[in-house]
Amino acid sequence: MVTYRAATSEDRKRAEAIDNSFTTDTVLEVTATDAEFRVTPVPVDPPVHKVYPDDEDETDGEEHVIVAIDTEGDVCGAITLAYATWNCRLHIADLRVSPPHRGRGIGTALMERALTHGRDLAARTAWLEVTNVNAPAVRAYRRLGFALCGLDTSLYVGTESEGEVALFMSRGV
Repeated sequence: MVTYRAATSEDRKRAEAIDNSFTTDTVLEVTATDAEFRVTPVPVDPPVHKVYPDDEDETDGEEHVIVAIDTEGDVCGAITLAYATWNCRLHIADLRVSPPHRGRGIGTALMERALTHGRDLAARTAWLEVTNVNAPAVRAYRRLGFALCGLDTSLYVGTESEGEVALFMSRGV
C-alpha cells in the first residue's frame, strides 16, 4: 500500500535522498545529422551503472513535488515538476523511485498524478529530458505515452555525464 501527496519540506529532503542510480544492459545509440536523428538500442557488456551527481537534478523556478509514501511512512518515490505559463507546458524535472520499490507501478502512479496536476493548471503538453544511457527510463516513458521530440548533443559537455546525449520527450496532458 502506497499513498501519494504533495510533498512537505521534510518530504522534499527525503525525496532528494532517494537513490536514483540505475544499471542497464542496453543504451541508446544516437546518430544525428542536419536533417534527422536516429535512436537505436544497443546491448552493452558489461552493463552500465549510472550514478547521478547530486547537483544534476536541480531546477530553476517554482517546483511542485508529489511523493509516494510506503507502509512504514518512508518516502519511496517522488516526482518534481514545474509549469510554464507562456507555453502551457508541464516540465517533469525529476522522477525517482527507490530501488526496492521499483517495478511496482509507483513511477506510473506518480506520473499520472503529475499529469493530473498539469491538467488542473491548463497544461497542454508535458516535457522531460533523459540521457540516452537511461534506456530503462526511455522505455517506461514511451509506455506512458511520451515520444522523442528532440535531442541535444552538447547539454552534458563539461559535466560528469559528458559523452551522453540528452533526449527530449513529450506528450499531451
